[in-house]
Amino acid sequence: MNGQRALLVVAGLAGMLGVAMAAAGAHVPGGERLATAGNMAMAQAPALLALGFFVPATARLMSISAWAIALGLIGFSGALAFHTLTGSPALTSLAPVGGTTMMIGWLGVAISAVRIKKG
Repeated sequence: MNGQRALLVVAGLAGMLGVAMAAAGAHVPGGERLATAGNMAMAQAPALLALGFFVPATARLMSISAWAIALGLIGFSGALAFHTLTGSPALTSLAPVGGTTMMIGWLGVAISAVRIKKG
């Protein structure tokens, strides 16, 4: 599976899990963190989908940035969901790392867009 196709798989999973986490967060007592994780996944999923469809594999910085967003989403939303569902704070420190990784990914998208040369 090539990198762009794998990114589309991640986008689909982010969308599906985003809906599931947002719904569960609405029904689980104290599920605010879970709802936040779901909302974050739902916000990133369409962007990852677009990046997977429209960014050529040769656009190295854009591809790396897209994967940074995906990995950051896993860290951020995963840590919030894990804490809510288990009550364990074991992965709590991953949330800010994941959020920062997503921000770096988005900055990379912006820088890549500025650097694209139109022929």
